[in-house]
Amino acid sequence: MNEPDAPTLLLVEDEEHIAQGLIFNLEQEGYRVVHAATGKKALEALAARDFSLLILDVMLPDANGFDICRSVREQDSRVPVLILTALGDENHRITGLRGGADDYLTKPFSLTEFLLRVKRMLERSHWYRPAPGSRNLYRFGPNVVDLKERRATTLCGEIELTDLEARILGVFFVREGEVLERSELLASVWKMSPEAETRTLDNFIARLRKYFETDPSHPEHFLTVRGKGYRFVAGK
Repeated sequence: MNEPDAPTLLLVEDEEHIAQGLIFNLEQEGYRVVHAATGKKALEALAARDFSLLILDVMLPDANGFDICRSVREQDSRVPVLILTALGDENHRITGLRGGADDYLTKPFSLTEFLLRVKRMLERSHWYRPAPGSRNLYRFGPNVVDLKERRATTLCGEIELTDLEARILGVFFVREGEVLERSELLASVWKMSPEAETRTLDNFIARLRKYFETDPSHPEHFLTVRGKGYRFVAGK
């Protein structure tokens, strides 16, 4: 039986046998699940209530899941999105990430892996998507960041964040401790081709270090992983 405060997931999947199997197993894990078999039903459900996680198929009878993901991201930058699809080549994965998905799992998939990914995404999400009525605050070091209001309190005082600054911080917060490749950040935050030669990302990291690091030349939170990308460490 689900707990009253159990996470509620929206599963968008048109293949009934797959949907029912996932619903059964997700409910066995203690989650509440709302099922939508079409893009139209999914958007109606999203408009009617908040969800802890969106599990989204791509090939729907009336819509493209990538388009739905982009539409969701225009309305809500924080809800975790897991793309679940048979489209597994690199271009499709990049399209999904560029459209705002947080993770991408290709059919056929391991049920154990799927459930672990769902669990991990929900664990991450509480860092930056608090329960209704609470403020959307994230603390690390001497800093306090309010992603909803796009404000931060730092050693330098209070600052206003741009939309892109808030978006990249949201990605770092939800993926705390992980190495984020340059290509992934360019695709998910700036919607740029992962092959793009640009200093945009590096300039943003320099700006974040200036805001949030005690000593920007020796960062403790926004770390460079040479040859790969960046990693955010909250620390104490």
